[in-house]
Amino acid sequence: MNTQETVDEVITSRYSCRAFLPTPVAAETVADILRVASRAPSGTNTQPWKATVLMGESLKSLMDRMLAAYDDPEEAATHSAPWAYYPKKWISPYIERRRKVGLDLYSLLGIAKGDAKRMHEQHGRNYKFFDAPVALVFTVENLMEQGSWLDYGMFLQTVMLAAKARGLDTCPEAAPLQFHRIIREQLQLPENEIPVCTMALGYADTAAPENTLRTERAPLTDWVRFLG
Repeated sequence: MNTQETVDEVITSRYSCRAFLPTPVAAETVADILRVASRAPSGTNTQPWKATVLMGESLKSLMDRMLAAYDDPEEAATHSAPWAYYPKKWISPYIERRRKVGLDLYSLLGIAKGDAKRMHEQHGRNYKFFDAPVALVFTVENLMEQGSWLDYGMFLQTVMLAAKARGLDTCPEAAPLQFHRIIREQLQLPENEIPVCTMALGYADTAAPENTLRTERAPLTDWVRFLG
């Protein structure tokens, strides 16, 4: 493939992996991915991103604490995300897209509508980072404004593409932010840092049905205008 085809393949083959193999990923590989991703653009080169890489016992300890809180309704009710990821009011076409991805995922997993136990278990996999051997926690200093959060999105996409180019898959996650107080305590984050998201990273379990899910993209005619 030529350069364009190679880049296009990396971009279009990226997906949210929801089942990983236990195959370890070398710390040097993760460092290499983050080093490449740091070339992402940012306003006046502020580079607002900060990352904590979790493996082994540090990862297990965080997972155990989040899962314990998630499985205890009274404890879970005392936790909430530090910032709003989704809109307070859903409108079309966004609500339909959101519903479709959930229905498609549950269909692949054989989870019937109203099966609260299976739904709870599947959502809980977010707090296990879908069994990935590596989890990343991304944070930003709380004095940074919206521009830095836009920069952060470009950085996160670059992380995922750099991983994909190395044969690794990823799943960016907002769900663990519900337990940001646990994350903060476990990682000993400074008070001036806000968790932005987490990310699972590793080798995809290609036999897992959930990893066959590919979300649709709206045609350009729905969202692009050409003026000339």
